[in-house]
Amino acid sequence: MVAVTFSTRAELLGGGELRLWPREVTLENVERVLGSFPVATWFGNSVAISAVVMVLSVSTSLLAGYAFSHLRFRGSTPLFFIGLATMVLPVQVIMVALFRIITTTGLYGTYWAVILPTAASAFGLFLARQFMLGIPRELIEAARLDGAGHLTVFRRIVLPLSKALVAVLAFMSLLSSWNDFAWPLIALRENRLFTLPIGLLYLQGQANSDYGATMAFALINILPIAIVFLVFQRYFIAGFARSGIK
Repeated sequence: MVAVTFSTRAELLGGGELRLWPREVTLENVERVLGSFPVATWFGNSVAISAVVMVLSVSTSLLAGYAFSHLRFRGSTPLFFIGLATMVLPVQVIMVALFRIITTTGLYGTYWAVILPTAASAFGLFLARQFMLGIPRELIEAARLDGAGHLTVFRRIVLPLSKALVAVLAFMSLLSSWNDFAWPLIALRENRLFTLPIGLLYLQGQANSDYGATMAFALINILPIAIVFLVFQRYFIAGFARSGIK
């Protein structure tokens, strides 16, 4: 992908020998993509939607994980397994129902039509619960004896001990939302609201045989996520290890 991005059109279409790196490095593919399509707008849409989804998903996963790991209430176990059962349902199964909901509520064609259906994650709930089961119950019971409420315990004790978990949940939510294609394609109807994955499909429809432009757009799409992972990878590994997921 990187090699094709920085190759000239003449080299790509010339039919010569296959090379792992172009003879002449050029930015013409990147410049053509940026000049012909509203990539900056689509990039901003992806950032905005992914950021809001990440905040909501991480918040709901942490709060629910604390409730299912350290609170005792009737029906907690069945509710937990019902939540896990939703992981086997692909978005295509519930797409018609989701579409009726967003059209009935007037959210169709807005950012919220994409954000709200992904604001909670069953796998995030599972990961948070497994992680928080490893937090000593004695710490929480001591804080409760000192008069701390559940929100105080969560904010003062659980969150400081869950930094690795927060990093894992944030990255997983960001990655899922950033790469989401099927549902945003249905929920967003205007070109100015498109995200990068939809923009890539739009580009392929407009420039079907322009492999250089396609690869340049794909590189723009994956580069931010790759950078985030490389910067925070030690937190992701620690979070998965401590939650018991190998």
